[in-house]
Amino acid sequence: MTRPSRFFLLSCLLVLLILLSCSHRNRLSGYVYYRLSSNPTTLDPALIVDVTGGTIAAKLFNGLVKLDESLRIIPDIAERWTVSPDGLTYTFRLSYDVKYSTKQYVKATDFKYSFKRILDPKTRSPNTWVLEKIAGAKDYMNGRTDDVTGIRVIDDHTLEIRLEKPFSPFIYLLTMPAAYVVPEEEVRKWGPDFSTHPMGTGPFVLEEWLPNREVRLMRRDDYFGERAKIKGVVYRVIPEDLTATTEFELGNLDVISVPAPEFSKYKSDARWKSLMASVKGINTYYIGMNCSRPPFNNIHLRRAMNFAIDRRKLLSTFYESRGRPAAGPVPDLLRTWGSPEPYEYNPGKAREMVEREGMAGRTIRFYITSDQEVVDMAEFIQSYIRKTGMNVEITQLEWSAYKEAINKGEPDMFWLSWWADYPDPEDFLYPLFHSSNAGPAGNRARYKNSLVDRLIEEGQAAGNERERMIAYEKAEKIIVDEAPWVFFWHKTDYTLRQPWIKGYRMYPIYSMDKGTGIQY
Repeated sequence: MTRPSRFFLLSCLLVLLILLSCSHRNRLSGYVYYRLSSNPTTLDPALIVDVTGGTIAAKLFNGLVKLDESLRIIPDIAERWTVSPDGLTYTFRLSYDVKYSTKQYVKATDFKYSFKRILDPKTRSPNTWVLEKIAGAKDYMNGRTDDVTGIRVIDDHTLEIRLEKPFSPFIYLLTMPAAYVVPEEEVRKWGPDFSTHPMGTGPFVLEEWLPNREVRLMRRDDYFGERAKIKGVVYRVIPEDLTATTEFELGNLDVISVPAPEFSKYKSDARWKSLMASVKGINTYYIGMNCSRPPFNNIHLRRAMNFAIDRRKLLSTFYESRGRPAAGPVPDLLRTWGSPEPYEYNPGKAREMVEREGMAGRTIRFYITSDQEVVDMAEFIQSYIRKTGMNVEITQLEWSAYKEAINKGEPDMFWLSWWADYPDPEDFLYPLFHSSNAGPAGNRARYKNSLVDRLIEEGQAAGNERERMIAYEKAEKIIVDEAPWVFFWHKTDYTLRQPWIKGYRMYPIYSMDKGTGIQY
């Protein structure tokens, strides 16, 4: 063996010994270890906009109501509630035994304070949309009044919320982090630092936060609901997928999301495949087309793009069947009506339409993120569209620059996904297709149709479920027909757990996981 070869072998053995020596090192007994791919930006419910922060906050805080395993609304801090016949007034009766981690009992005034705090311009909350449908909210936000008239404390344990106009999904909004209750004394004590010193009513408390390293939560034994079966939770910040999977296989992580490049490996590995869990995500992946200018202000060209790409083949091969085909924007788990007629792969028809519209030879600017999986898939999409006679110029940008470019309307086409904030079809229609949201507010395809606007609004104000769903069905059918998106799939999420972990389950919406069921 040559000296360089011997040196290389010794180096590899040294690295292996170091990794093995790290196995189970410094683990806290009774704590479950998860991986975060990025550091949380905040744990203040008023400021949280990301899944990472929301996942942790769900274990530290509570709201009036929450979602059960069937995505139905059930009590949280509110024991019961009523809704007036006109759909405007919600009256909540609070539990008497709910305490913050500071031992202070929760009262209706705490909810009024928490909701006003979201709406107060001084808070600079990006989540005002969650509560702005409450009567008087916009006047308060604009400084015209010093109170929100639609939030009324009847007594210590009764809260009344009155809306400006009927909005049928409103109670689903109250399951979101922005609607969690926070203690006024602690918020005033910490000021902006409440983001890193959160105090709530949840089954865990923040024990320590080491930025870019880990977030550690400790069980509360005086929690009013189901108590956690573990001592605590540790979220380790590990940006690199390879490092995360290595740490998992060494036993230093208990649960990880399966990185896309490792999916086939774990699915076929006899040691791990039985420990892989999945949940159908409430999301839609799509290519958006800028409908506000050429070339995609042309409806026929947008339809041609839907015919041009073999999405089912991409799903079954490149994407390894990690999802379900999308017929339209509304996820299959939320649609209670018949699926729209999907666009089938028809390259001949796509080319014919492109030529008929005089677009052969036209170059399309297709923007994507620098994520390797997206880059690889974009090349397949590029080859499909080229067969129509059009050229595709791919531009890769890091996430913040990418999002800014889309918000400004720079690309002709772009790759994005939308994930449910709350489990209602309205969340996949109003933000994404109502003309009032054109641009950064969500409708990044800049699609406009006055009939679709009216149907979405009818669904929002409908007095019963049947009327709502009829309006949403009609709106979705028009949207699919006018094709502002190429509708790809609804992703299914996969995780791996260690064999010693019991009671673990996945949830389609991050805010549902309180961490109380998992155990060793």
